[in-house]
Amino acid sequence: MSTCLILGNIFSLLSAVCIAVSVLKKNKNDLILWQVIDVIFCILSNIALYTYAALTTNSIALIRNILAYKNKLTKQLTCILLVLCIFVGLWANNRGIIGLFPIIASASYTVCMYITRNEQQMRWALVSNLALWFVHDFYVQAYPSAFMDLALSVWTALQIYKHRK
Repeated sequence: MSTCLILGNIFSLLSAVCIAVSVLKKNKNDLILWQVIDVIFCILSNIALYTYAALTTNSIALIRNILAYKNKLTKQLTCILLVLCIFVGLWANNRGIIGLFPIIASASYTVCMYITRNEQQMRWALVSNLALWFVHDFYVQAYPSAFMDLALSVWTALQIYKHRK
């Protein structure tokens, strides 16, 4: 097994732990803070695994999450980040169709972060985001993240269903 694959999976595991903690948080800012940390580990995993579309979309997501955490994510910044995510992600894509999954996941989550302040809606957005990332992470052999993506998307969907009112 190559050193890059091992490093990629170590960072993937750290990312998986952070995303797991984020879904347990009750308020949006706590959720986003843990997702900031998650994205940092994702970026490191993307570098090790040579997944450039994911690397660029995660780098833009890091900026988005920091701005959202500080309540500075304006409509103009959201539009700029969305356009950057799509165009830079497409430009950097070295994985074909699989490389489109992180772009779609990040672009849709960017829109949701701006539009909603509701935790349940954020959780649904997270479910769809995690499902897209699962496909990508499994394909690029980031197995800890892929496992956590799948487990958390199912668990979060069940929690939403259980607590719907």
